[in-house]
Amino acid sequence: MMTLDTEQAAARAWFEELRDLICAEFEAIEREAGSDARFDYTPWDRIDPAGLPGGGGVRGVMKGRVFEKVGVNVSTVGGTFEGDFARTIHGAGDDPRFFATGISLVAHMANPHVPAVHMNTRFLVTTKRWFGGGADLNPPLPIAEDTEDFHATLARACDAHHPDHYPRFRKWADDYFYIPHRKVHRGVGGIFYDHLEGDFAANFAFTQDVGRAFLDAYPRIVRRRMDMAFGDADMAQQRAWRGRYAEFNLVYDRGTLFGLKTGGNIDAILMSLPPVATWE
Repeated sequence: MMTLDTEQAAARAWFEELRDLICAEFEAIEREAGSDARFDYTPWDRIDPAGLPGGGGVRGVMKGRVFEKVGVNVSTVGGTFEGDFARTIHGAGDDPRFFATGISLVAHMANPHVPAVHMNTRFLVTTKRWFGGGADLNPPLPIAEDTEDFHATLARACDAHHPDHYPRFRKWADDYFYIPHRKVHRGVGGIFYDHLEGDFAANFAFTQDVGRAFLDAYPRIVRRRMDMAFGDADMAQQRAWRGRYAEFNLVYDRGTLFGLKTGGNIDAILMSLPPVATWE
């Protein structure tokens, strides 16, 4: 059993609370669509390379009428980074011990007019302590109203904390969620931040507001689009776009690499992959 300090315990409790709020809202959307789909939760444990308990998490997955496949995972892990990987992590170059807790969400939608989405927020401890995360919208068929709504909601959350947050973190998302070999962005962006350290209370409050902003914006967009008519051409576009999404997550995504390098649950790590995709 891992022993958590006050900050670690507070962050973990929030990520688990946010998971519960999000899953309840997504299940409510399924009820509105006449579906009885619910999340299936699978707990998992991790053993550190030293052979000691290394924490674990809970994988939550739902497959429904609106959400073709959505995963909402929480994890709290700790131990020691192996080998040279420690040098790639902020504050772990000289001391490979670490702690990480967070929530990670990816939703792939049945209707191609409903954008897929990714959201992740986390708190890490090495010789430094910091928050990171963000959210980005990934529509196969972009609709300007949805893009503007998503960004405006995130901007309000950012502006409540610092006037530079939204422009800085929006650009960070544009730079990060980019597929170099395709020379295209993964979606229509959002915000991304990392290494937010120093004032725990302020940074924790901001991270909480990012989660609340996501919970405000995304269900509204889903309800706006989930009953729109679509055809074979729309589905073909969705599956081709999903192929690009999978390429990014398998080749470039740092969260995927972090999970694999720290002995995380494989099913939880790869829940971000779409259920059906094509490559053309």
